[in-house]
Amino acid sequence: METLITRLAILPFPEIDPVIFTIGPLAVHWYGLAYVAGILLGWFYARRLVQNAKLWRNDIAPLNLAQLDDFLLWAAGGIVLGGRLGYILFYDLGSVLQDPIRAVEIWNGGMSFHGGLLGTTLAIVLFARRNAIPVWSMLDVVAAVVPIGLFFGRIANFINGELWGRLSSVPWAVVFPTGGPFPRHPSQLYEALLEGVLLLIVLAYLVYRRKALKAPGFVTGIFVCGYAASRIFVEFFREPDAQIGYLAGGWLTMGMVLSLPMALAGIWAMARARRAAAAAA
Repeated sequence: METLITRLAILPFPEIDPVIFTIGPLAVHWYGLAYVAGILLGWFYARRLVQNAKLWRNDIAPLNLAQLDDFLLWAAGGIVLGGRLGYILFYDLGSVLQDPIRAVEIWNGGMSFHGGLLGTTLAIVLFARRNAIPVWSMLDVVAAVVPIGLFFGRIANFINGELWGRLSSVPWAVVFPTGGPFPRHPSQLYEALLEGVLLLIVLAYLVYRRKALKAPGFVTGIFVCGYAASRIFVEFFREPDAQIGYLAGGWLTMGMVLSLPMALAGIWAMARARRAAAAAA
């Protein structure tokens, strides 16, 4: 039976069309715009980091602006290809095998952050080695700006009415068009605030106040741990993907399973960075 608090908790979902505009058969989606905005703003911020030599060890940036500009295309490829392949492999393999065209329908299921992370990491390593750039410093540049893209991506998830949260009676719960008639946690916004805004602020503080880029790999470790902790926390409010559900105990999700190794890898990266910085001092 619906209670008064449940009735008061229901908020109407904002009527925002996932398609911004169409030109003939071409449809421009908010989801695509979010990726473009995240990449471009991240690139702009990364340029500021590279231009500030005082942030780096020995006051020398490990790469120049021309190299950073060249990397933009590599980053876009790693994000999109890795993100989509990761979603297919981790969350939607059965459906894609039945209908292969679904693999290119980015708006149908979306992207996997963990896949995008792997794809981007591979692009970073290959690009850095090709251009004689220290790999850990290149990773740090990207890690410092990724929360910008995460913020826009989660906002796009909310606009699309996808990846919504579990049933809830909190005052800010939302009834999503595809989530049934009951209010749910707007978990996309939780992730936008934690993975995007909060993590960006923490990393910026470490970069500018603590000069963390002088210890290559430390910013990367903080980012990886911060994302993993945020994702695991939000998974307790987020509805698991319908085709997978809970993996165990009515609470363990694929997002948690994929994030735990990230947290361990982040801790290792921070410890390695501190040892290397101490040895170089």
